[in-house]
Amino acid sequence: MLELRHLKTLHALRETDSLVEAAERLHLTQSALSHQFKELEERLGLQLFVRKTKPVRFTSAGLRLLQLADAALPLLRGAERDLARLAGGTAGRLHMAIECHSCFQWLMPTIDQFRDAWPEVELDLASGFSFAPLPALARGDLDLVVTSDPVELAGITYVPLFTYEAMLAVANQHRLAHKAYIQPQDLATETLITYPVERDRLDIFTRFLEPNDVEPAQVRTSELTVMMMQLVASGRGVCGLPNWALHEYSSRHYVSAKRLGEKGLFATLYAAIRSDMLDAPFMRDFLLTAKDTSFASLEGVSVAR
Repeated sequence: MLELRHLKTLHALRETDSLVEAAERLHLTQSALSHQFKELEERLGLQLFVRKTKPVRFTSAGLRLLQLADAALPLLRGAERDLARLAGGTAGRLHMAIECHSCFQWLMPTIDQFRDAWPEVELDLASGFSFAPLPALARGDLDLVVTSDPVELAGITYVPLFTYEAMLAVANQHRLAHKAYIQPQDLATETLITYPVERDRLDIFTRFLEPNDVEPAQVRTSELTVMMMQLVASGRGVCGLPNWALHEYSSRHYVSAKRLGEKGLFATLYAAIRSDMLDAPFMRDFLLTAKDTSFASLEGVSVAR
């Protein structure tokens, strides 16, 4: 009566808090997912969650099945890993670089989980800010690069991880804090605080300011997100960051998060991988773990389209 696919769909609904996004995550249509829930509820004679609630509100029956999912799905994942070891061997190398300062927040738990599951794989992590990581990936010096700026290179495949919105952090008392959204011209008199990377790797320049021929009054850099937020909160400038990186500070009302442009500025984060490594069992598992961890831990991300 109860199947693993039912546990996976309930788990996905809890993690995404949306029937639409849960269906996308499971590669189903929304209609197929709704039919699956309806069929299961009819079999059980119990309702699993309350329709049209936000956030999704699960019934006692739904919560009990989620407890089962939390216990069973990791066991299933572990068995799949063991079978992959038997089928394809476990030795390998995963040297990666990150082109995103804020990514350490969700990538480190992914790496910890991966180390436990694949102890025989040689794992190394580097920041991709002091060198060009994508050419290093193509040469074979690296095995994976986390980037939001895919560049077409022979033999490199980009696997989408998730989509996010880039936003502007301003002080709560700032003149822009009351605006519904920020226009490029609003930054012409502002000090823009960024990470110390080239402009062509920052969406706020390449996709927001430069297309509108706008230059901020001053650019200031900082290595640490928390220091950037302190500067913003004290009125020393404004800062563009992914919504998930800003959420920790805006949710506590340390700063205000404003949309860039009327429709927002959205980007997708990718894992760049050499195409010949896509089928390596440990690589497939790392990508699945990275996606699961990001959706479970980050606010405001969505399934990459």
